[in-house]
Amino acid sequence: MPKSLVIVESPAKAKTINKYLGDEFVVKASVGHVRDLPKKRLAVDVENGFKPEYEVIHGKGKIITELKKAAKTADKVYLAPDPDREGEAIAWHVAEELGVPESKLFRVMFNEITSRAVAEAMKHPGKIDLNKVDAQQARRVLDRLVGYQVSPLLWTKVKRGLSAGRVQSVAVRLVCEREAEIQKFVAQEYWSVTAHLAADNPPPFTAKLSKESGKKLDLLAIKDEAHAKRILDGLKGAEYVVSTVEKKERKQNPVPPFTTSKLQQEAARKLGFSAKRTMAVAQQLYEGVELGKEGSVGLITYMRTDSTRVAPEAVKEAREYITEKYGAEYLPEKPPFYKSAKAAQEAHEAVRPTSMKYEPDAMKQFLEKDQLSLYRLIWNRFIASQMMPAILEVTGADIAAGDYTFRATGTLIKFYGFMAVYTEGKDDESADGNDVKLPRLTAGDRLKLDKVEPRQHFTQPPPRFTEASLVKELEEKGIGRPSTYAAIMSTIVDREYVEKKEKAFMPTELGTIVNDLLVASFPDLFDVAFTAKMEEELDEVEEGKRPWAEAVREFYEPFEKALATAQKGMRNIKREEVPTEIPCDKCGKMMVIKWGRNGRFLACPGYPECKNTRELPEKEGEAGAPRAAAPVETTDEVCPKCGQPMVIKVGRFGKFMACSGYPACKTTKPIALGVACPKGCGGSLSERRTKGGKVFFGCTNYPKCDFASWDRPVEKKCPDCGSPYLVEKYSKKDGTNIVCPNKECGYKEEKKGE
Repeated sequence: MPKSLVIVESPAKAKTINKYLGDEFVVKASVGHVRDLPKKRLAVDVENGFKPEYEVIHGKGKIITELKKAAKTADKVYLAPDPDREGEAIAWHVAEELGVPESKLFRVMFNEITSRAVAEAMKHPGKIDLNKVDAQQARRVLDRLVGYQVSPLLWTKVKRGLSAGRVQSVAVRLVCEREAEIQKFVAQEYWSVTAHLAADNPPPFTAKLSKESGKKLDLLAIKDEAHAKRILDGLKGAEYVVSTVEKKERKQNPVPPFTTSKLQQEAARKLGFSAKRTMAVAQQLYEGVELGKEGSVGLITYMRTDSTRVAPEAVKEAREYITEKYGAEYLPEKPPFYKSAKAAQEAHEAVRPTSMKYEPDAMKQFLEKDQLSLYRLIWNRFIASQMMPAILEVTGADIAAGDYTFRATGTLIKFYGFMAVYTEGKDDESADGNDVKLPRLTAGDRLKLDKVEPRQHFTQPPPRFTEASLVKELEEKGIGRPSTYAAIMSTIVDREYVEKKEKAFMPTELGTIVNDLLVASFPDLFDVAFTAKMEEELDEVEEGKRPWAEAVREFYEPFEKALATAQKGMRNIKREEVPTEIPCDKCGKMMVIKWGRNGRFLACPGYPECKNTRELPEKEGEAGAPRAAAPVETTDEVCPKCGQPMVIKVGRFGKFMACSGYPACKTTKPIALGVACPKGCGGSLSERRTKGGKVFFGCTNYPKCDFASWDRPVEKKCPDCGSPYLVEKYSKKDGTNIVCPNKECGYKEEKKGE
C-alpha cells in the first residue's frame, strides 16, 4: 500500500514528526534550501522581468534524488517546511524539483511540533502560497542585485573580498552614526546634593535636592563645585522637616509573550546570548528534544514570529496552571489581549511553551545548559503574560531644609501579580527607577540628618548598541524582519565592519570607511527610511497587493543610475596617499600613508625603486582621513634580549612596549600598571587583551601565574577585609568607584577626580 511522503527542512524535525504520524507516512528532510542562485554570476535577467536563474545547491543532488524516488511511489506529498516566507520558498523549490502532479501535492505548516498540532495540520492541508514565494524571491533578487554589483565596486576602490548588503549595510550605518555621535559628544559637568536622613522608625533613606529658594532644579542646574559648596553652606544648621507626603497606587501590566525580536533582546540582556545563538537554541527546542521514554518532543512554538497571538487552548492551559501554582488571586478575570505589530502575521502565534506539563525544572535532566536557560526564559515570560498586573505603591515626600527642598521617592510592591514570575530587562540598567524603601513619613515629621553628600557627575554620551538594543532599533525602524535579525548581527561582525567590545558594537576602521563610501555614493539605497519602505513593499507582495517584479523594478532603476555614477565618482581609497613627516629609513623620502588589505600602513613614495613599507606607529583616530604619525614614546626600560631602549607603541589592541631595534629585534612586552601581583609571585600586573579584544588585567609572569581580573586593580589594601588589592568599578549610575573585589565584603570608596 503506497505511503504518503512528508518533507520537512531538518532531520531533527523529521524525527519528531515521524513519531507522531505513524506507519502510513514516510518523513524525509530537505536539509534546508535545495536550490539557490549560483554563486559565480549575477543570475538575474534584469532585461526580462528580473527572472532569477536557480540551480541545485552543490551537494544537494543526492537529497533531491532520494526525495524524487520517495515521491514517485507516494500517493500524496506533503511539503512541511517552516511556516514563514523562507519555508514557503523551500516548499516551492522542492516541488519544482520533484515535478509531481499538483493534484497530489499539499502544503502543511506546524506552528508547534506536538502530537495535537501535527494531527490538526495534516487534517487541513493547503497549497503553496505563491505570494509568499514571490515575496521571498523579490528579497533574494534585491539582495543579489545589490551584493553582486556594489561589492565589486568596493573591491576596486578599497580592497578585494569586501561585500555590501542591502540590509546589513544599513545596520553598519546605524552603528557608525552612533559612534559619530559619541565622538562628537561633549560632556557637561553637574552636581547632585543628597541628604542621608532617618525618621523615628527605620529604615534610613536618602533624598535628592530638588528646589533652591522655591525654584525647581533640573539635572544640570548645579553646574560646578562652587555652586554645590554654596548650597552646603546654606544648609548648615538647617532642620529637615517633612512638608508633604504623597502616596499613589500604580498598576503595572504584564508584558506580552515573546516575539522573535523581543526574545533576542531578552536573551541578550539576561543570558548574554547573541541573536544567532538564541535562534539556534530556539530551533532545537522547536524541532524536538529527547525526553527519555517519551521520545522527541517540540517544547516551544515556532520561533520566527512577530505576532503576540496565543491559541485559545494554550491560554486555557496556562490559566489552569496559574490557578494551581500561584492561586486564584493571580488569575485575571479575562485573559489579557496583546496587540501585535502592524505588519504581524496573525496566522502565527507568539513564542510560547507547547504544554504546561513540561515545567523547566522537570526538563533539567533532558536539556543542555543553553536549552534550559532559554526555555525557562520563554516559559516565565509566557506564564507572566497571562497573570494579573502588579500593584505598586509609589510614595513621594518633600523635605524642607531652610531655603531648600529635598525629594525622596520610593516604591513598594503591594501585590506582585506577574512580577512573581518575571520582569523585563532593560538596555540601560542605570534607568531602574526608584526602588528605595522609605519609612512611614507624615507631614511635620522632624528628621535626623546623618550627612549631606555633594557629588560630581558628567553627562554621558549615547550608549553604543548592544545585540539587544540594535535588534530593538532595527525592529522599531522597520529594517529587516524577525527571521533576518540574527543573520544581520553575525554578518556585520564576520565581515569585520563591526567589532564587539564588552558586549557593545563599535565600527572598525574598515567599517567606517566602507560606510562613508556607500552613504556618499548611494544615499537612498542605504537610507534607513528607504530600506524600511522596501520592507513594506515586500509585505505588500506577500499580501498579493503588488507584483514582485514591479517592486524590484522600482528599486532597480534609480539604483542602476547611482551605480553608474559611483563607478566613476566614488573615492578610490586604494590610490590615496596621505603625506607624513616620517622619512623612509632606506632612501630618505618622506613616507606616505596608504590603504592595503590589512588596513593603513606607511609606504615609500619612491615605489617601485624603493619598496620599503612599515606599520603605522600609532593607531589613528578618524578612519579615511589619517593624520601624520606621532613621535615614538620612549621609556627608561631596556630590551631584555638586545639591551636597546624599549619604546611605547600602539597596536590593534592599544599600547604596548616594543624594542626600538625593530625589525632586527622583535621583542614586545605589556606595560605594567605599577601594581604588584596579589598572589605574591614577584610579578606585576599589566593591561592585556583576550583574542576578541576585551580588556583584562593579568600578571606579567603568565603562564606561571594565572592571576586575572576584568576590573583595573588598585594597589591598596582593603581596610575592611584585608584584601591585598582593590579594583576600579564603573557604572553609569555611580561613575567610577574603588571597591573590594571580595563580593562578600562590600567596601566602596569614591575615586578621586571622578
